[in-house]
Amino acid sequence: MGSWIIAGLGNPGSQYEGTRHNVGFWLLDQLARELGVNFTVQNRYHGELVQCSLDGHKVFLLKPLTFMNRSGQSVALLANFFKIPLENILVIHDELDLSPGTVKLKRDGGHGGHNGLRDIIAQTGGKQFLRCRLGIGHPGHSKLVSDYVLSKPSPTDRQQIEQAIDNVLRILPEVLSGNMDKAMNWLHSQ
Repeated sequence: MGSWIIAGLGNPGSQYEGTRHNVGFWLLDQLARELGVNFTVQNRYHGELVQCSLDGHKVFLLKPLTFMNRSGQSVALLANFFKIPLENILVIHDELDLSPGTVKLKRDGGHGGHNGLRDIIAQTGGKQFLRCRLGIGHPGHSKLVSDYVLSKPSPTDRQQIEQAIDNVLRILPEVLSGNMDKAMNWLHSQ
């Protein structure tokens, strides 16, 4: 059982709290509450970090404080220092192409236009990490995307996203144990 990094992507600062782009932070905050652990700012890794145990696995929960477009800097520093392979990194991020409340797990692949993923790929030199794509919906036109992801979802959308986060937290032990197919089948049946 090797160590894991679970990186939730978002932007630091109170003006971004509760925005669609920060659903990765939402998930890690919920997980930390459930585990009874607290994040501390770790300047060495340019992020908020807590080390904990999850179902027998040593896990680093990481919220990069570098802003979304530079998320890879934080992830790469932590992975390199603790010698954590890409296969043991799970990145939680918002996904425009999925409706609110929809979750998809994926291993490997490109960045799909997501700047946080683009930077993680560039900084780590690989694509073999796991992705947990939390649906936030799409505003309908590409010119509206920037304002959309940096705004707060409607109460209905927020409720659906929070339910998706609860579902992800239920299957995390399966993911860390290598049972991706089982985790995906359960998630996709919800």
